[in-house]
Amino acid sequence: MSRVGRPTPTTPTTPTTPTTPTTPTTEATTRPARPARPAARSHPSRPGRPGAGGPRRPRLGVANPRRRARLLLVVAMFVFTIFAGQLLRVQAFDASSVASAAEFNRLRTVVTPAVRGEILDTNGVVLASSVERKTVTVDQTALPSYSRVIAKKRVTVGVVGAAEVLAPLLGTTPAALVTQLTGTARYRVVAKDVTPLVWRQIAALGIPGVYSETTTKRVYPTSLSTASVVGFLANDNQDGGGIEWTQRAALAGTPGKQVYEQARSGQMIPWAEQQNVPAVAGKNVTLTIDADLQWVAQNAIANTVTTSGALSGYVVVQEVKTGKLRAVASYPTFDPTNIRGATPFQLQNHAFADTYEPGSTGKVMSMATAIELGQISPTTSLIVPNRLPRGGVSFKDDVDHPTLNLTVAGALAMSSNIGTMLATEAVPPPTLESYFRNFGIGTKPGTGFTSESAGIFAKSTDWSPSQRYNILFGQGYSLNAIQATGVYQTLANGGVRIPPSIVESTTDADGTVTPAAAPQGQRVVSADTATKVSQMLEEVVGPSGTAPKAKIDGYRVAGKTGTANRYDDAVKGYSGYTASFIGYAPADAPKYVISVTLQRPVQGHFGGMLGAPIFQKVMTYLLQKNQIAPSGQIAPVIPLSSTAGWDPNDPAVLNGEKRN
Repeated sequence: MSRVGRPTPTTPTTPTTPTTPTTPTTEATTRPARPARPAARSHPSRPGRPGAGGPRRPRLGVANPRRRARLLLVVAMFVFTIFAGQLLRVQAFDASSVASAAEFNRLRTVVTPAVRGEILDTNGVVLASSVERKTVTVDQTALPSYSRVIAKKRVTVGVVGAAEVLAPLLGTTPAALVTQLTGTARYRVVAKDVTPLVWRQIAALGIPGVYSETTTKRVYPTSLSTASVVGFLANDNQDGGGIEWTQRAALAGTPGKQVYEQARSGQMIPWAEQQNVPAVAGKNVTLTIDADLQWVAQNAIANTVTTSGALSGYVVVQEVKTGKLRAVASYPTFDPTNIRGATPFQLQNHAFADTYEPGSTGKVMSMATAIELGQISPTTSLIVPNRLPRGGVSFKDDVDHPTLNLTVAGALAMSSNIGTMLATEAVPPPTLESYFRNFGIGTKPGTGFTSESAGIFAKSTDWSPSQRYNILFGQGYSLNAIQATGVYQTLANGGVRIPPSIVESTTDADGTVTPAAAPQGQRVVSADTATKVSQMLEEVVGPSGTAPKAKIDGYRVAGKTGTANRYDDAVKGYSGYTASFIGYAPADAPKYVISVTLQRPVQGHFGGMLGAPIFQKVMTYLLQKNQIAPSGQIAPVIPLSSTAGWDPNDPAVLNGEKRN
């Protein structure tokens, strides 16, 4: 369509020089010139478009190649600056921590447990030892790749397949094991206490991510008979009692460790740096205990505790010249390989832990003190009434009786409380306290054994008026069975007390034997006093004494019965009895002391009836085993009573009326 009549612009324009030739038209001479139109944008993908390929005015936007290049350069420099800063921080400032973190991720540390030392009896019999065991662990991330050959084809069976072959070897079910094997944990314990034989079968399966750690298990060949002495290890392999606890420093040893680099699969990198610190085995500990004798004593006390309905009982055997404890049996006892069902009461060795009033077995200390001071002799005459008022209390013997004419030896043989009081009450309380402490009363025996008690023995300045007399016949203070046995060891050893010991030596891994330090003896009374008391104790086992059941054919036996009221913490008062017998043989050349104690027996409660037969059985075995020759001399006869020519007013006669 033509545009005739359109007004011509009045403002003159500057003619533009065409950049391309144009085709003249018929209107070029008749139509006024139009303003120049901008050239069309050329676009390489749009050929033929008006203005295509013509010159364009440069744009300053991002489409400009130079601007774009500059922008990209700035961005790249910014990114590289950040990278450089991080590299500088990692390599310069944080190099140590980053390297440590990387190394930590590659390294694995495996603790090598030290082999715990053995516990042996005096003859080398093993009482406790350690055997090798394995703890099976898994890397859960490696298990899904497990494959095995099925029908001649290798098939990936993963976690389920691993559980199926592991379960029978670990004593569990595949379903239970799958839950332990599934997950992303790089380390998880799936089984403990696995024998080396079972581990070799597991290792042969070639399951990726299944590893083992070496550990040990404690075994006790003599089991229940020595458990109360040897002790036990708790479930976490920690020492829990007995020698296992008291000698823990010597037995434990020093663990080692193996440090190595591992691949992503968890396998050790063979050529990588490794560190291996070997474990140092613990020392072997040899005890003074004789395992065979311990077995005899343990069975004897167990039978009597059971038949008498007693709460507990214990037997202590001590060597006279050395103080060494050859047996310390305690019942009830426990299985050291399975302590889960044991009570705290069963786990104790009550010979060390229990404190009790000794009763008549304690009379020998007050008698020995009075003889040592020259106040009495075994034949000193006594007039023993049925009741004796002292300290605001009317004292009596175990059974009522008419007035008796006894010697000091007779009062001890018949276990008269009143006779003992009359014979020893002239000893001043501070002097009596001093002698008792020299006998070992009021202080721990010193064996270092777990739960070892010191007993209860007050200072003489704190004794009540009645306690001052109770102490003379074995009440008003408490001790344990080790202390009570030591009193008789002192008398059997000629008046010299040897502290008890239970550890004989320790042996290093290289075989070096270190004997335990020999305990130092202490004289308590003279040899003459000890001999006189010993002869008096022989009368206790005679036909007129309280312990004829302790007699051993062919051997002279000295000993004393005890029947004491038992203090019970549960009722906060006296309830039941403590029955005991302590003696030694041969009395003319003593070798061993044996004490027998029963707490709260129901069927009978006299020491001569319950304790003496056990003494006789254990001592007979001991004398025969060690081939101790029978006594070669006949025991001297000491009169126990006499009325001929006695005058109650004679200063040589001790009686209740004169001491009131």
